[in-house]
Amino acid sequence: MTEYIINSTIQKNIVSSKRSNNSTSSDERKISVRLLIRGKVQGVYFRFNMQEVAKKSGVIGWVRNLPDGNVEALVEGNKEDVNEVVEWSKMGPENARVDDVELEYGQYLGNSDEFIIRYD
Repeated sequence: MTEYIINSTIQKNIVSSKRSNNSTSSDERKISVRLLIRGKVQGVYFRFNMQEVAKKSGVIGWVRNLPDGNVEALVEGNKEDVNEVVEWSKMGPENARVDDVELEYGQYLGNSDEFIIRYD
């Protein structure tokens, strides 16, 4: 994850110039997706592996086990990066069996600066 000083005009200009290669601004390309993953997805390190994939993809959000045996996640970031995590979640880690992934798109909130495993 790239870190920069918010109050630095020089740093802002560098970040802006790196992102200005596309025709849309980076804020317009940020999305939020809630995932409900069904199948054999608990007890197979699904959350840990999803966290690793999310961190490598540069997205933020969380993942947690649900009492019914499913896994829920909220993934936010650039559209391409989020879609990378969504595609991974359709297969999961080696010992998982993903039967279904329900996607619900919402408004990007950006309330976090990392991707965490929730235990609630």
